[in-house]
Amino acid sequence: MNHKNLFTINIFKTKFTLIITLLFIASCTQTYVPKKYSIDQFYQNNRIGGGAFSEDETKLLVSSDESGIFNVYEIDIASGEKTQKTFSEKESFFAIDYLPSTNHILYSADKGGNEINHIYLMSEDGKISDLTPGKNEKASFAGWSKDKKSMYYISNKRNSKFFDFYKMKIDTWKSEMLYQNDNGINISDMSEDESWFSFSQTITTSENKLFLTNRIDKSTIELSEEPGSYSSSGFSNNNKYFFFITDVGEEFSYLVKYEIETGKEEVLFQTNWDVMYSYLSENEKYRVTAVNEDGKNTLFIKNLVNNSDVFFPEIPDGDIKGVRISKSEKKIRLTIGTSKSPNNIYVYDMSNKDLKKLTKTLNPEININDMVAAEVVRYPSFDGLEIPAIYYKPLDATKRNKVPALVWVHGGPGGQSRTGYSSFIQYLVNHGYAILAVNNRGSSGYGKTFYKMDDLNHGDKDLKDCIWGKKWLQSQDYIDAEKIGIIGGSYGGYMTMAAMTFTPDEFKVGVNIFGVTNWLRTLKSIPPYWESFRNALYKEMGDPTTADSVRLYEISPVFHSDKVKNPVMVLQGANDPRVLKIESDEIVEGIEANGITVEYVVFDDEGHGFRKKENEIEAYGKVLSFLETYLKNDVKTLQN
Repeated sequence: MNHKNLFTINIFKTKFTLIITLLFIASCTQTYVPKKYSIDQFYQNNRIGGGAFSEDETKLLVSSDESGIFNVYEIDIASGEKTQKTFSEKESFFAIDYLPSTNHILYSADKGGNEINHIYLMSEDGKISDLTPGKNEKASFAGWSKDKKSMYYISNKRNSKFFDFYKMKIDTWKSEMLYQNDNGINISDMSEDESWFSFSQTITTSENKLFLTNRIDKSTIELSEEPGSYSSSGFSNNNKYFFFITDVGEEFSYLVKYEIETGKEEVLFQTNWDVMYSYLSENEKYRVTAVNEDGKNTLFIKNLVNNSDVFFPEIPDGDIKGVRISKSEKKIRLTIGTSKSPNNIYVYDMSNKDLKKLTKTLNPEININDMVAAEVVRYPSFDGLEIPAIYYKPLDATKRNKVPALVWVHGGPGGQSRTGYSSFIQYLVNHGYAILAVNNRGSSGYGKTFYKMDDLNHGDKDLKDCIWGKKWLQSQDYIDAEKIGIIGGSYGGYMTMAAMTFTPDEFKVGVNIFGVTNWLRTLKSIPPYWESFRNALYKEMGDPTTADSVRLYEISPVFHSDKVKNPVMVLQGANDPRVLKIESDEIVEGIEANGITVEYVVFDDEGHGFRKKENEIEAYGKVLSFLETYLKNDVKTLQN
């Protein structure tokens, strides 16, 4: 062979190998670019909740907003067919239960988000009756009597400050008061024979008293002699045992069985996370226990007959949000969501171990692979305290394609960001914004010491936790370190405005969604039915009628709006009973007076949280436009 030809062939082979290698490297490092979806597409997702079994266990009663607003629907378990039962176009209707031995339906509704909920009955022919018609009456369903001939409920119709306990016969719809609440000691549970009540008295946001009172001989047992958090988990059917959840002596709450006659206590369930709730099925064959494990629900169902665990087929990234066992104890309704798709309703058949999905809530136009799975991260704050957070990284974020970011702050105080699905968050992430949902000190779910860390210290160390979250974001090489904003609702809205006023150079923009801006007004104007919680709230936040008012003034952003330097957006419901519209009016006025850009969006038919799809589409679409202009594209603050 000619040496020249051999040399040429070798060169060709070398070049070919190099090209293949480069193509292979490129394919391995190629970034997935998700399809971008509109706000309308995201809100074509459907939210769904509830799931009460019909008497014959062939149907489920649920609430869904697929009509654009929450209405009541019925799902046939065999076919999965969904039938709309209510047709409201103005107010949100939320399913409660079927009336025993009938197909009549109970549901709850308020007016425009004012939180004055009434209980309604809809007969099979569609006739609707308001069972709690008091003008300012706030009522909540509390269960059925053992013989299923009466309904229990709580109501503040007698005194707007306190909730009394009533029993209403379902043949006459006449009610009688079983407990009159005159001092803010609220009823938590009642034994099936109506002989024992459990009562809870709030002391602080992290401490309460728990009592058992016998209605016959008026004797009272206090279960909370040691200070701590206590909550009722019901009575046994034979009225011999009472179950409660407490954190006494431990960082995390656990389940206790209490023998009423002897006072003997037994710990039934304990782990290194909080027990959220626990209850027995109708005939006590099963015990359901839910644990808040690092921002996600972990569910345990124990068969008490043979002391075995009930296991379900695994759903990747699945978070069981709710569970209900049918009266026959043969079926279980599960509400399961993931961080990439909304909650869906499933039914698990205990006899054949079949898990059946009954709903498809994700808009079929959206490819689930374009959504981002939530990731739990932790970072050190200014004092070294480890702060947990839920993180969403855009799929196309790279060192070469740096993205802007938002620190997201939950509501509360004392709330928690969790790994569930949010159309709003996924919408922002899909459009190129990294989201760090911070669980700052004071958040629930991480032990009682962590929970108490922000008491009488709001707007200080909790705000620093958010700022150090920003620093964590800046340490990621795919984040544009100069383009980080802050966003939150309610208490998170307060934190947003605290950041924009007290640390005005930290965040490029702030989005305040019905956030507190004047603690003096908010704490004085809380709804009357919060009376039993008032003192506890004052002990955490401060009492506006005492010397605490000085500190509350200092931490209220409305009095410091002249310090705002960067653009702000404010969203508010006109009917909000918790954060009054005037608070948002005043902070907007103050920022405008300082010549800083502020966009203000008000909804006349919403309260503390937006429920109507058309309003969410408008609100959150405008949030993205605001961010695109003032954060991503870094338009400078406009002077008026």
